[in-house]
Amino acid sequence: MAKIIDGFKIAEKITKTVRRELSAEKTKPQLAGILVGKNKAADAYASFIGRKCREAGMKFSLFPFPSETSKEKLVAQIKKLNRAKKISGIILFLPLPGQIKKSEIQESINPLKDAEGIHPENLGRLMRGTPYLIPSTAAAVAKILEVTIGNLAGKEITIIGCSEIFGRPLSLLLLNRLATVSVCHIKTRNIASHTRRADILISATGKRNLIKSDMIKKGAVVIDVGFNVRGNKIRGDVDFGEVSKKASFITPVPGGVGPVTTAMLLSNVLKAWKTQKYQRIVPQNLTKSRSPLA
Repeated sequence: MAKIIDGFKIAEKITKTVRRELSAEKTKPQLAGILVGKNKAADAYASFIGRKCREAGMKFSLFPFPSETSKEKLVAQIKKLNRAKKISGIILFLPLPGQIKKSEIQESINPLKDAEGIHPENLGRLMRGTPYLIPSTAAAVAKILEVTIGNLAGKEITIIGCSEIFGRPLSLLLLNRLATVSVCHIKTRNIASHTRRADILISATGKRNLIKSDMIKKGAVVIDVGFNVRGNKIRGDVDFGEVSKKASFITPVPGGVGPVTTAMLLSNVLKAWKTQKYQRIVPQNLTKSRSPLA
């Protein structure tokens, strides 16, 4: 029977470190949230992030906009936040209205204040093996594996899902740790042939119960990043009841990757704040970004 990985426990250790570092500081980091339009899930997530910031000893400010807001007005606000010394990090809550391309808004955020680690410059640094701010969900999975497994060198790892904010950056993080990584996606033929040889299986599709016990090898570590809501129940990609009988470690949904993702977001804000406040060595090229920093 698999050992259940407690995401809340891992997240609390990360958050404690953040609180400890901030406890003696007179000024505190401040995360700015951009929310466009009315969406219950986005509203709830923004409220949740605000609460977690305060619990960690940070400030949080929400900047709401009506759904008819133009791209130009949104970018103008982000440029103000880029210049504001009191703002340490910026997060863009999704979804956005149809008239706004999320990539254009994300790229307008100063990469030094990119709390989610998804600005092209931050993703590019990750590809070069010199990361600064890392996408929080990818960082969360890497942290869980670090705590649970330790050394990943030589491990066979299969990731299902190749999004630019999770699957791709996670594959780079794991490659940087000398793992052997396979990335599967919607066009992959016979996904089970990849999952069955994996020492570590990571799934992030949002398809309920996609991963069955016959798709993993005995003793595999299974990380479920999927999120699927049906009625009042939240489930992931993994058939937890059956897979947990065969795996060595497994993350539950909820309570696995989610809490650690939030903690890694806070860790990003802290790192950005320290870089700005103490003028520590800034990663080369980030201060000379061609994106609108002013």
